[in-house]
Amino acid sequence: MNETKYMNPYLAGFFLGLILLATIFITGRGLGASGAVKSAVVAAVETVAPAHTNNTKFYTEYTEEHPGNPLKNWLVFEVIGVVIGAFVSGLISNRLKFTMEKSPKIMNGTRIAGAAIGGLLFGFGAQLGRGCTSGAALSGMAVLSFGGIITMLAIFGGAYAFAYFFRKLWI
Repeated sequence: MNETKYMNPYLAGFFLGLILLATIFITGRGLGASGAVKSAVVAAVETVAPAHTNNTKFYTEYTEEHPGNPLKNWLVFEVIGVVIGAFVSGLISNRLKFTMEKSPKIMNGTRIAGAAIGGLLFGFGAQLGRGCTSGAALSGMAVLSFGGIITMLAIFGGAYAFAYFFRKLWI
């Protein structure tokens, strides 16, 4: 049997901490992915409906805070780098497989719908919570933010609370 080798999780956590520390030192803020999605949404709406962008408080606040092209936000480049890095890592370690992980009891459509609905809810929650898991929880906890600690507890607490009800989609 060919055992897949992964990085030691403690070492990976240490490196993640170093990256987070460097990001806070260089940019003055932590890591986050939802800001990149927000930039992409603003750029798309500006392209398709510029009048709507100019007349909506959400978009005007964003464009005033981030003048210029929203896609030039450093968080967009961060997410692009994460996607490319994950692809290269999978390629180098021979773990790159385009498969769908799911229980044999459910159909592909159910799995895709569940993932899409979960992703949309998580994205909506990230906007309500002023950041995603990495932004609000990881970066927040790194600076001992009470909100970051509460966010992390809510994420894991919610996962444990709902895991029982959705376990049949995985087992």
